[in-house]
Amino acid sequence: MASAAEQLAASVNFGAFAKATELKKRIWFTLAALIVYRLGTYIPIPGIDPSILADIFSRQQGGILGMFDMFSGGALGRMTIFALNIMPYISSAIILQLMTAVSPQLETLKKEGEAGRKKINQYTRYGTVMLAVFQSFGIAVGLEAMSSSSGGAVISPGFFFRITTVVTLTGGTIFLMWIGEQITARGVGNGISLIIFSGIVANLPHALAATLELGRTGALSTFFIILLLILSVSVVTAMVFMERAQRRILVQYPKRQMGNKMFGGESSHLPLKINTSGVIPPIFASSLLLLPLTFASFTANRGPAWLSDITALLAHGTPLYISLYVGLIVFFAFFYTAVVFNPVETADNLKKYGGFIPGIRPGKSTADYLDYVLTRLTVLGAGYLSVVCVLPEILISHYAVPFYFGGTSLLIVVSVTMDTVAQVHSHLLAHQYEGLIKKAKLRGRRG
Repeated sequence: MASAAEQLAASVNFGAFAKATELKKRIWFTLAALIVYRLGTYIPIPGIDPSILADIFSRQQGGILGMFDMFSGGALGRMTIFALNIMPYISSAIILQLMTAVSPQLETLKKEGEAGRKKINQYTRYGTVMLAVFQSFGIAVGLEAMSSSSGGAVISPGFFFRITTVVTLTGGTIFLMWIGEQITARGVGNGISLIIFSGIVANLPHALAATLELGRTGALSTFFIILLLILSVSVVTAMVFMERAQRRILVQYPKRQMGNKMFGGESSHLPLKINTSGVIPPIFASSLLLLPLTFASFTANRGPAWLSDITALLAHGTPLYISLYVGLIVFFAFFYTAVVFNPVETADNLKKYGGFIPGIRPGKSTADYLDYVLTRLTVLGAGYLSVVCVLPEILISHYAVPFYFGGTSLLIVVSVTMDTVAQVHSHLLAHQYEGLIKKAKLRGRRG
């Protein structure tokens, strides 16, 4: 433990942190923005009966609604103004990213630098509004159809309720999108990720309490709960190791003579992460597999017989569910990696600036080599994602462990934590460099 504390102290200079007033302002701004977000997750939309809605949601926690409720920090289950959370923005960003790979116009925009990036961000915002309107209307119609033995979830269904719900939920998503951008610009960065992160972390104590309650009632043994906590710590440790792991490919730059001086000749590294696709594959795979279960719960098992059969086959923990889950994770890992990293484009950029990989000819041979290395890394990354997501999935299905101990939620928490620590560290380094420059200027003036 002492060595771990020493490493933390070495990586984060607490003395510099105390003097970094700009960084402290950014951290306080981030905390204030996240508090505003958490307060909004308790403001309900008008026209809802909370008790009936809570009763209905308690029966649908295993479906896609349960997973999205986890990402929204419980806002969807309480049907508040932030029920859609930031998911429409993420969906819109992913759609734009996928379209960039197939649309020459968007690809050209992407290569235009800052101006092109602003244009793509604008398209992402438009897409967010359209998706939020569509999803909020679907939620309004779905709420009107929800009912329990005590009555309907909506007090006064009709056109006015639908319009009110669409305006409220869409406005909530746009406000969260703005908060996320403000955190990125004026806070510690990663605004959108921090919003999802705070929603998951805020409900972790409740998930832990629910697990301990299962132990108190005898549904889970004390030994199993201790084993679950040890397993969670082990999975988090493995995630940190795998998320930091990368293959560093040596890139050499030739020497060039300009006048009487020699430039270049240095070497650098091209880092390739093992898990290039991040948390996208588990989210997509879970969403697709949980759709039939969600539709079945909406129809209250009054739907067609084939839907009931599919729901039974795709129940949590069944061999078919696990097999399809792993298959979809592997597919999306390769698919999304191919979208975010283009070996041909990277090889062309290296060739343009005179860089080359020792032993590999520039151009097509470099692209083929990068593709070969990336494919092998993606196999490892897909296997790692499959293990960390399937293992908790078995615990969720067989032992009623809450969603918050699932692989997807832990992966998001670990990834965002590491990114945020890196952002804070970079701000500290920038502050230290500014201090050194000021001292150097003062010494120069005295000299």
